[in-house]
Amino acid sequence: MKARRRTRTLLAGCAVAAVLAGTAGVASADTSTPAPGPTGDGAHALCKRVPKIDRRIERALKRLDAGPGTRGSIARLQQRVDNAKKAGHTQVATFLQDRLDFRKSLVINLKQRQKDLNDVKTWCQAGGGGKAAS
Repeated sequence: MKARRRTRTLLAGCAVAAVLAGTAGVASADTSTPAPGPTGDGAHALCKRVPKIDRRIERALKRLDAGPGTRGSIARLQQRVDNAKKAGHTQVATFLQDRLDFRKSLVINLKQRQKDLNDVKTWCQAGGGGKAAS
């Protein structure tokens, strides 16, 4: 008899919890409003961050262009690919070659970003400064 009561009480409790969870989700969905979109293009903040972004790109390019003794460099990864091919580890060589191809494309991408950032820097210094036009 006690087992039936416990089971009934447990089931009733679960049902109440499910109903409350369902209505709470519906209530919160009904009262929530979408977040407002951006009001500007963020030019002012970007102009302030240009020096930091430029240093970051420079540091990444310097590391990628470094010699085989530098972790993260293209030369080091190329050496690892060559070593894997020499050892006959074709799967490892293929995996590393894919990483090397991506890393080489990253240099092209970073150089393009650097060029674009220089244009932004020029615009900011010319008085754009990120302030809205009146």
